[in-house]
Amino acid sequence: MTTEYIRYELTKHSGEELILAYRTACECLQASPECLGYDLTRCEEAPTSFVLRIHWTSTEDHLQKFRKGPQFPDFFAAVKPFIDEIVEMRHYASTGLAWTR
Repeated sequence: MTTEYIRYELTKHSGEELILAYRTACECLQASPECLGYDLTRCEEAPTSFVLRIHWTSTEDHLQKFRKGPQFPDFFAAVKPFIDEIVEMRHYASTGLAWTR
């Protein structure tokens, strides 16, 4: 599994617009067998900052299967207006150090 982090710093759109766009885009993620889960969070101290975390079966599956698959066009159409507000979009591998209560 790999985790993709997408950080947004909104300067052109409102947070509500981003959330609404992802309500549509997330339907595409849920329909994708390569996507294992996601969450969108908003910074409490800086409400124009958001982090989307998407869990993929692998980076290769994300890039080769999801992006070339049937769900991607609708996903991309929903989030395209926000592309210029992305400040980071990278894949991360677990170090094995984690804990949850």
